[in-house]
Amino acid sequence: MKLPELPDLPVRSALGEIVETLAGRGVAVLVAPPGTGKTTLVPLALAAGSDGRVVVAEPRRLAARAAAARMADLLGEKVGESVGYSVRGDRKVGSRTRIEVVTSGLLVRRLQGDPELAGVGTVVLDECHERHLDADLLLALLLDARSGLRPDLRVLATSATVAAGRLAQLLGDAVEPAEVTGANAAGIAAETGRAAADVNSERAPDTRCGAASDMRFGVASDPGTVRSECAGRAPVLEVRGRTYPVRVRYLPALARERVEAQVARATRAALAETEGDVLVFLPGVGEINRTAGLLRDLEVEVVPLHGRLGAAAQDSALRPGARRRVVLSTAVAESSLTVPGVRAVVDSGLARVPRIDHRRGLSGLATVRVSAAVAEQRAGRAGREAPGAAWRCWPEYEHQTLPAYPEPEIRTAELTRLALELACWGTPDGSGLSWWDAPPEGGLAAARAVVRTLGALDDTDRVTDRGRAMAALGLHPRLARALLDGASHLGRRAAAEMVVLMDDDSLASGTDAAAALRALRAERPARWAKEVNRLVRLLAADRVAGGADTASAGPGGRADLVVPNTAQSSDPAPGTAAQRHAAADTSRVAAVGDREKSVGAGASVGETAALMIALAQPERLARRRANGTSYLMAGGTALSLPPGSGLAEAEWLAVAVADRDPGRAEGRIRLAAIADEELARVAAPALMSRAEEVRWESGDVVARRVERLGAIVLSEKVLREPDPGLLERAVREGLATEGLELLRWDDDARTLRRRLDFLHRTLGEPWPAVDDDTLLADLSTWLGPELATARRRADLARVDAGTALRRLLPWPEAARLDELAPERIEVPSGSRVRLDYSADPPVLAVKVQEIFGWTTPPTLADGRATFLLHLLSPAQRPVAVTADLPSFWRTGWPQVRADLRGRYPKHAWPEDPTTVTAHRGTARRAQSR
Repeated sequence: MKLPELPDLPVRSALGEIVETLAGRGVAVLVAPPGTGKTTLVPLALAAGSDGRVVVAEPRRLAARAAAARMADLLGEKVGESVGYSVRGDRKVGSRTRIEVVTSGLLVRRLQGDPELAGVGTVVLDECHERHLDADLLLALLLDARSGLRPDLRVLATSATVAAGRLAQLLGDAVEPAEVTGANAAGIAAETGRAAADVNSERAPDTRCGAASDMRFGVASDPGTVRSECAGRAPVLEVRGRTYPVRVRYLPALARERVEAQVARATRAALAETEGDVLVFLPGVGEINRTAGLLRDLEVEVVPLHGRLGAAAQDSALRPGARRRVVLSTAVAESSLTVPGVRAVVDSGLARVPRIDHRRGLSGLATVRVSAAVAEQRAGRAGREAPGAAWRCWPEYEHQTLPAYPEPEIRTAELTRLALELACWGTPDGSGLSWWDAPPEGGLAAARAVVRTLGALDDTDRVTDRGRAMAALGLHPRLARALLDGASHLGRRAAAEMVVLMDDDSLASGTDAAAALRALRAERPARWAKEVNRLVRLLAADRVAGGADTASAGPGGRADLVVPNTAQSSDPAPGTAAQRHAAADTSRVAAVGDREKSVGAGASVGETAALMIALAQPERLARRRANGTSYLMAGGTALSLPPGSGLAEAEWLAVAVADRDPGRAEGRIRLAAIADEELARVAAPALMSRAEEVRWESGDVVARRVERLGAIVLSEKVLREPDPGLLERAVREGLATEGLELLRWDDDARTLRRRLDFLHRTLGEPWPAVDDDTLLADLSTWLGPELATARRRADLARVDAGTALRRLLPWPEAARLDELAPERIEVPSGSRVRLDYSADPPVLAVKVQEIFGWTTPPTLADGRATFLLHLLSPAQRPVAVTADLPSFWRTGWPQVRADLRGRYPKHAWPEDPTTVTAHRGTARRAQSR
């Protein structure tokens, strides 16, 4: 392929070196900021300078189509000739195609079918810094294929902002010089107007190995190329951008101002203070639509740009308009696309990213703050063609708190699809692959469990025929399961229609899935109809759904529902793929019984929607809770309906889409269909359970026979004679939940426990610990007989805790309990006063008159502890606290005596109490003289 005259973009002068480096080393990393031409010029140069097809992997369909269109335009051709593209549902590739732009997910599927990538000479992984899940998986699989089947496959990873060190290390781990079969670096350099030798002569000294090789591109007024090579790493080529200055302003939100209003305010400022078009970044389609409404009065063209638009609308947004435009875009316009004419950027500072809430079983898109790197990329869009300005919708001081780079999706997203792809590759746990960031073990294990439940894996985690059929559909495994089983039951088209709606819930205008499906069937929007037809063709081509476009009927004309049997082996069964799928990976169960309207080919719209949702998300079948205001899903999460949903009277719902805002206890239903218990039992047999349950509930033991669908109780009956072992476990649960206060604790029992605790703290073994945690952990030792006979809370209330505690006394040491920790102390007056062991040290509260003459109080625990004296007045009020009685008599008593003489004149208050006999009541006044 001969190169035309290429635009004067910064990467053009480096094309010769890029081709030469990749031909010689087989792998390389190209770091270049947005707008340098790396997405369009580099593939053209690689195709002209090497043999084999060049495949460019883009993270988004919009970027793939736009890149192919731009390269074809540079060649003066139509898309599908020398340059083509393949994305889900759309392919323009011909016999002469040398460059094919694909999405990362599609290339993963292609690699699964052909690990050698026959006919492909070079793979370009574009925009690696975005760290999408499919892109990270593709990188790992390509490196694995290159290390075994295709050591000659050339791989170029490009990035705009990410540190290149880790990427270079991954690519360089198994670098072997590739055989140059058709490289023509000199020719490329000549055609771009710069010799390879000239480029090489400008290389900076290689001083950036080790940690310092985690470099970022530098922006210079004169673009250039810097090459860095370190032992064991792929070469890193940096193309420095030629950018125009961008003035950055910060526009914090006003009090109670929604993000759409804030962005609209910033957009009006940008239009007033700049010329040219304004590019606005918003997190999602909803915000785009609401912001467009707020800008409706402006005399400019307001253009949306996001991945859910049709191809024509996307292409229109990427072309200059006849008048000034405001382009409202999601993250699709951050890096790989150039929106012409933009002189100002308004950045909401928000992005929508995949997140999984493992505890509640909710996955979906979450709105998060962008990283500093993304904020810089967005602002840079204003300076691609001329000086520009950027408005950031957050306070300037908050900019320093932004994370440096985006969080990789593999760390936070739901991994079910990844688990299926890894199983298809032959490494279900991902071991043996070289990962940029390895998938978290817990998240991947949970995803494998889901895939196993769907019948895609057998008990040894080997992929089944059913699993391969699911993966081939290119859908999320849950949707693939619903499509396969729903097609054999409802018909291919009915199943496909609902799957497309679940895959893109923006097609629904409200919460009612049946109403949304009914509207789609009536209106037949192009995007929905096109995807439905694609899925129908896929099913018909492989006949995985049983052939005819109708439901299969069982005995007596009743429809039978196909559900996965995960215990089946993955060994091939005889017959066609459809027969193997049915025989080896599914089992048939009676579906609806003798209902007059069975869910089948003649199903109503509501029944179709509910069944398909239940097949995809059986754990999201939900039943109204007793409070009547929310629903409990089979997975255990509580959800509420938005006002005006039209579903509030339903007893059962099949929930297709749900999310939860941070800080809210309940999730929110976004798309659901009315279901019933009969459908729930049929669609989710794996979640059905029947058991005798004896547990502690609402402060007492409850024994019942329960039938459940996951966390939902379907029926329950009281158990008259529950199992004794279950009873004892429930009693233990009650003690652990509500504490030992369920037992009868009189004063003697509490005092004994405190004395034992004192001896354990002071002397240690063999005196036992008697704190709550220890006692609850060893109930059998001291409470065993009572546990064996207790049946309810009232039984526990009759248990004498003191008697039970005495079982813990160590013998023969227990014979000295009253000596080591006496319950009472005899004071000089002859009274026996109770010691309070709840304090540390123990406290003896006694009238001061009763200890006259006492200079040396006794000690405790063989002299290892003393007690604290709380000295009281005749009215039992504290007058002094001391642990050193002799010192108190000398220094503290005179002041206390003076106070007591004035308040209690009828009592004797001697100057020297050590010489006076202790007494309990009043004494002759003469004793005080």
